[in-house]
Amino acid sequence: MQNSNPTEIVIDEWDLKLEEALKELKQCQNSKELESCKPCSLFFECELRKKYVLAVYESMNKGSGGGFEF
Repeated sequence: MQNSNPTEIVIDEWDLKLEEALKELKQCQNSKELESCKPCSLFFECELRKKYVLAVYESMNKGSGGGFEF
């Protein structure tokens, strides 16, 4: 029988995608000397930001699709 640590964090494919999207977003912010995306002139058109938002959503629902309620 394998022991399981209940506090162990399992990183799945959605978490990996989220980490990668965040890394890309932070690199872009750093290259533009910004602390967030908000002051960027491409805020609404930015594909990196859209990719990050989608990765956040997918990591929260673990690929189950459907709606998202706040």
